[in-house]
Amino acid sequence: MRTENGLRRAIEAGETVFGAAAATYSPTVIEILGDIGLDYVWVDLEHGGPSPYDSTALEELTRAAEAGGIELLVRLPKPEPPLVRKVVDAGVRTVLLPRIETAEQLRPAVEAAYFAYDGDVGDRGVGVGRSGKWAGYVDSFVGGEDSEILVGTMIENQTAVDNIDGILDVPHLGFTFVGPADLSMSLSGGEPLAKNTEALETAIDRTLNACLDAGMPIGRIRNDVAPAREAIDAGYQIVRIGGDSGAIRTVLGERLAELQ
Repeated sequence: MRTENGLRRAIEAGETVFGAAAATYSPTVIEILGDIGLDYVWVDLEHGGPSPYDSTALEELTRAAEAGGIELLVRLPKPEPPLVRKVVDAGVRTVLLPRIETAEQLRPAVEAAYFAYDGDVGDRGVGVGRSGKWAGYVDSFVGGEDSEILVGTMIENQTAVDNIDGILDVPHLGFTFVGPADLSMSLSGGEPLAKNTEALETAIDRTLNACLDAGMPIGRIRNDVAPAREAIDAGYQIVRIGGDSGAIRTVLGERLAELQ
């Protein structure tokens, strides 16, 4: 049974939300992550997992999320409107758009998630999918679905940082998320392994301050408790605190090493 998007409600209420990545793309793992009390599961379809065009695969993940009382946060491989429509029709309600550099690039992808957009008809259209219980055009669904959708964007290159104010003005954008690895590479001067820590921190601070000034929720990855607390104190509202594969390596790897 479909429920309200608890992640969106928590963010709108000003709460800090915590999530973890599911690199295994396992419905069982997703259900467990919900059972331990996390707010969202990061599902990365940009660098792995099933095809985002495979509705049947996404339906299994959304069922697991509902069973675990947790929200999926799905990062798409590109900000393509038809892809956004396909994913939200499969039952995903929180979508993260990567590789955004300008507001003009972002707006069509955000609009594709909504039936009503910026005072006009949106670009979602009505499909027969899990989000609408395969019923097609039903007034109760079309009238209520927009209040459950949450669309965010990655800030992961210098061009996006330079254009951050315009990006934050895109209607119905719900949050941003800092991508420090790709952002670092964009600042490397053509050398992907070069680390320009000072420039990276400047870019991250610029993004954070712009989001705080605009009242836009912002997230980042912090895999240890102390850095996570620092991020929360700095104003980050969406914090990813690890993932299934990392937890397996850390917990079982250290346990095995000790036994051996």
